Amino acid sequence: MQRQIDPPRADFDRLPTNLTAGERQVIDLFDRHLQPEWEIYVQPHLNGLRPDIVLLNPHIGVAVFEVKDWDLSAMRYSVHGPHLYAENDRERFTVENPIDKIRLYKDEIFELYCPRADARLGRAVITAGLVFTKASGDQVRTLLEPLRDGPMREHTKYYPIAGREDLQQSSLARVFPEWRRTSSIYMNPELAEDIRGWLREPAFAKEARIRPMALDRRQLELASTRTRSGYRRLRGAAGSGKSVVMACRAAELARQGHSVLVVCYNITLLNYLRDLAVRHTTPSADIRRRIDFLNFHQWCKRVCALGAPDCYRELWARHFDQRSDEDLDPKGALDEVVDLVQGMYRSRASGLPTYDAILVDEGQDFEPRWWETLRDALKPGGEMMLVADKTQDIYGTASAWTDATMRGCGFAGPWSELKGSYRLPGPAIAVVRRFGERFLEGELDLPIGVQAELDIGECDLRWVHVENPDLAVQGCIDELKRLMEELPRGSAMADLTFLCSSNDLGRDVVARLEGKGVRVRHTFDQDQRQKRALFQGDPRVKATTIHSYKGWEGKALVVFLESADSRRDKALLYTAMTRLRKDQQQSSLTVVSTCGNLRDFGGSWPKYREFR
Repeated sequence: MQRQIDPPRADFDRLPTNLTAGERQVIDLFDRHLQPEWEIYVQPHLNGLRPDIVLLNPHIGVAVFEVKDWDLSAMRYSVHGPHLYAENDRERFTVENPIDKIRLYKDEIFELYCPRADARLGRAVITAGLVFTKASGDQVRTLLEPLRDGPMREHTKYYPIAGREDLQQSSLARVFPEWRRTSSIYMNPELAEDIRGWLREPAFAKEARIRPMALDRRQLELASTRTRSGYRRLRGAAGSGKSVVMACRAAELARQGHSVLVVCYNITLLNYLRDLAVRHTTPSADIRRRIDFLNFHQWCKRVCALGAPDCYRELWARHFDQRSDEDLDPKGALDEVVDLVQGMYRSRASGLPTYDAILVDEGQDFEPRWWETLRDALKPGGEMMLVADKTQDIYGTASAWTDATMRGCGFAGPWSELKGSYRLPGPAIAVVRRFGERFLEGELDLPIGVQAELDIGECDLRWVHVENPDLAVQGCIDELKRLMEELPRGSAMADLTFLCSSNDLGRDVVARLEGKGVRVRHTFDQDQRQKRALFQGDPRVKATTIHSYKGWEGKALVVFLESADSRRDKALLYTAMTRLRKDQQQSSLTVVSTCGNLRDFGGSWPKYREFR
């Protein structure tokens, strides 16, 4: 079996950053001694982290390494508090803390890029190591010991620190203690494929199966141009292609050599936006190497990890450690994190990421000060785009975006707009528009139908009113069971998605389905990593909250709503209904509701049932 090295050795001299002699020495050590099943990735983008080397074995685990060619005898190094200092005859200054860097690598790999790893013990498949090529191992370990936290000291084999003598002696046991492992019950080929999507470009055969993005004239114009100021705000109805335009603009900027940040609020959108960008243009290497895809909090966390990791950890512990669920204040914590990030950028702290372009999807979910924080990371003369649909305001934040606020955020002139809905089937557009006109007040962007080839498919629209809320779970189970038994030709069980607004009811529905032998991938345990794993080709029925499904689409949806009293409740149902995607054969939308004030509206649907 031939080892996979990406990029191949023949391309090493064409890497964006020249390999050091020490990095080549470490690569050679791994290539000579590791089993061929270990894949070697050199300077992978890894969604902007850019580690030196990553190893991957689909049956054993992942290892990420930072290689340092520091000569510790050239200057005096010392640790004070959480900081590493260097001192020469003229000055004393802080230097990059490599312990914080490998901690960041391991955290992001576990939280974002290996979402299907075991929530409790999955970190055991990830090694994060340091290799110093010009200093002795004992010297490095002594210097860095005060910076290592409890887990690093307790589980040293997962956080190895090696020195020059370990390389000279080819001591792989010191550089990578897990190298002798033959298998891990916590690692499998599915997890490996999750992370490969962030490490390498997909195989040509896989790319060839993905249909290139088809844009209409207006979408192409927005994706290929910039405004004079560099700031653009884009609005449009559900299914009009806003996310497509934004992703294609990101791809076009990357193709031109620019660094791009694509950011959203919901963590579940990241893979979807990345796939849209890759489909827009070739070669995809530039797309994956130049665009970072992060949700807003994860971006803030990364900035803090690079600039003030100790402050971030103290802040998060103050808000969450040893508090009851009733006392938790996630918004207060995020507000303080935003203050911290703004302070670092505005004090011109070194080492913080900056971008030529920053593009924000689902902008109605953003607070204006979050946008202002992102602006601090924009390079002079850069470009920013805000994509929004105020009709889908499910967090109550859209009202903060007044005209005056917009002007203060860099926008001038009218919104760019997209009108037609390419995603929704015609019959669904009709009921969605009626719902919006009847129940949603304020400024609305309601979908308008456009003629397309896929309009030939059927659309099954069904409303089930449940009079007794205690029977809500059974009502949902009955409708899911009906759809499983009546799957149209060309559909699969994995096409079926259940959406609801309540984690408790969602867990009850999942438990009942699994009790009947139905395999379900769900997010109702409120684990952020579950949300990352939900949409990666899993062959199971999907179940999640409407909030988490925002921005996604499916051709067979069952939606449950337990309350329609507030504007936000109604916006939530509107958002869920607009997730339906037309299909050449048949799409299906079923709403199960216990809301008496929606009963008459449901009665106007093509199919209506009362469950008692």
